[in-house]
Amino acid sequence: MPGTSNGSLDVDLRQVVYALSDALDLVGIDDVAHGKRVGAMAASCAREAGLSDAETTFLFDLGMLHDIGVSTTTVHRHLVSEFDWESSQGHCDIGYALLRDFAPLAALAEPVLYHHTRWDRLVALPAVAPETAERANLIYLVDRVDALAAPHYSGGGLLMHVAAIRDTIAAHAGSYFSPRLVELFLAASVSEAFWLQLEPRGIQAVLQEMLEQGKACSASHAELNQLAEIFSRIVDAKSPFTAEHSLGVARLARWIAERMGVSPANCEKLEIAGLLHDLGKLRIPDEILDKPAGLDAGERLMMNAHSFETFQILRHIRGFEEITRWAAYHHEEPDGSGYPFRLHGASLPLEARILRVADIFQAMAQDRPYRKGLSGEAVLAFLDRLVADGRVEAEIVRVAAADIAGAMAAARPSTAVNA
Repeated sequence: MPGTSNGSLDVDLRQVVYALSDALDLVGIDDVAHGKRVGAMAASCAREAGLSDAETTFLFDLGMLHDIGVSTTTVHRHLVSEFDWESSQGHCDIGYALLRDFAPLAALAEPVLYHHTRWDRLVALPAVAPETAERANLIYLVDRVDALAAPHYSGGGLLMHVAAIRDTIAAHAGSYFSPRLVELFLAASVSEAFWLQLEPRGIQAVLQEMLEQGKACSASHAELNQLAEIFSRIVDAKSPFTAEHSLGVARLARWIAERMGVSPANCEKLEIAGLLHDLGKLRIPDEILDKPAGLDAGERLMMNAHSFETFQILRHIRGFEEITRWAAYHHEEPDGSGYPFRLHGASLPLEARILRVADIFQAMAQDRPYRKGLSGEAVLAFLDRLVADGRVEAEIVRVAAADIAGAMAAARPSTAVNA
């Protein structure tokens, strides 16, 4: 039966962006605030320079999203542990490609592209505007500050290392960093408050302050869908096993929902939920997500936490209440044996039940590095076994079976498939 929403999506795009930035920080596994700390330091430097509130907010947002091209824990480890990793430009290129065609965030694209380019090389690039160069280099500077500080956040001993961090940055003036920006950073970071704001409680306060300071920005469904697709691409890039998984799940879930009489508005929201359903997987270490053998008990528990992480990311977005539930429930089972909430069939909205079937269907139909995707008949046979065991809803599977060629095409949007 159709969902019960009135169909409107009254959402502040800034709030969505800030919430989804949590997904980027999950890549740090045990350190989940890198982007926010970089943004906070950039904003502090902007205030020290007397920049406008608008530019301060821009630099905070740039810092928060600068690593939008990082999906894997391997890349994150290199970026945090090495001052100048030789392969750092790769994630800058990816971030630029993700942002440049999304109008609300397109102004961030070029600074993201150059945020690991040394100052002495950056100023020699004639195509880079001075404003872009300064924005990018400020992010590079405070990003390296956070990398130097990262080993000292736990245990409350950061202040003991501040002098050494400041000396390291000063030593790279004129080479890695603009001398003017180094002076600005040194002036802004004299106070203990500059560093104490980087602790978890301080960062949450900074985030709330910046969200309130920035102007609300209403979002169209098309913008929300495009933003969700950007983040789905970040998730799907994490593993060679999951290329286009989120996109295929979203398309198939909407395809099934339309054929089950779900309202057009809820079909649109379900597509967004499908794009975002695996956000929590960004916190799973690469070696677990890509493990060719079966997972042990501890690894399985870590994997099973990903849908709750998705819930945590989305739950504070006003207007996303249903999207949040549908995305977070995609591993719940009708008999209550699913995870992470152990809900029973009667507690599961139709849209969540559809998303579960779409998730399983797409995973079976998708090509993986170690096997070809299953045929439509084989996918249905697998789902029929789950129906018999009470793990998915028969009616949803029947809808897919009624037009298996259409279902396969929806599940594999970039591949022409003959069922």
